[in-house]
Amino acid sequence: MTRSMTAFSRSSEEQSWGSLVWELRSVNHRYLDAVFKLPEELRSIENEVRMRLNRELKRGKVECNLRFNLAQHQQPEIRVNELAVDEILHACQVINKKSHQPSEMNVFDVLKWPGVLEVPETDLQPVVDAALLSFDRAIEGLCESRQGEGRRLKQMIEERCAAMQQIVSSERKRRPQILEQTRQKMLKKIAELNVDYDKDRFEQELVYMIQKMDVDEELDRIDSHFVEIENILKSNEPVGRRLDFIMQEFNREANTLGSKSTDITTTQASVELKVLIEQMREQVQNIE
Repeated sequence: MTRSMTAFSRSSEEQSWGSLVWELRSVNHRYLDAVFKLPEELRSIENEVRMRLNRELKRGKVECNLRFNLAQHQQPEIRVNELAVDEILHACQVINKKSHQPSEMNVFDVLKWPGVLEVPETDLQPVVDAALLSFDRAIEGLCESRQGEGRRLKQMIEERCAAMQQIVSSERKRRPQILEQTRQKMLKKIAELNVDYDKDRFEQELVYMIQKMDVDEELDRIDSHFVEIENILKSNEPVGRRLDFIMQEFNREANTLGSKSTDITTTQASVELKVLIEQMREQVQNIE
């Protein structure tokens, strides 16, 4: 399955208890690297949402942000534990009396003391349930976005492969012409030197040169890579790493074709192949 690693998704939920919003962003990465930013009240769901994400995605750096706002009428009433305050003040008076260094008591210091403020627990289970359902929708949207971009990348790869196949086909047709041109060039050089030569030795040297110039093996391997790419793009599994490997193999064959070139047309063909390969390689980095 050709899925891009670059995508964005948003899912929101609004009920009587308040509202929450998931925002998921993913970019390319060698492995799956998920970062969750959750409000303190919903920190407990991190393991669950991480497992759900891992079931759907295999690669990519994913940022998962959750914003949560509790409705005003749901805000818990804060109470002051007067008994605890009395005990703290009494303790401060005792210390002041013994140290003979009276000091004023800071109200905020008292409020920070454990047990002074009593905040009733709020039942967050409905919020947790809604957050998980909303996360599932966000993941679904992210996968759809990645698949949509993946289809565009697949089309781009197929178009570049078709252009490469035309270049390879043209080079195959030109091979006899290039070999004959090489033969005539050598004969012309000998004629210009105006010397006698051993025809058998000449044919041996010509065969040796032709062997060094032979690129049939490289062209055959490029053709085999076309077949492999076609099979990869039909796969239902993540294909990014396999495609990246094929791009490396493509580039190796194109470089060899250029190094064996004896005419400007073949050299240009090698350059055109490498341009197309590089265009594909840049996009393949974004495929899961």
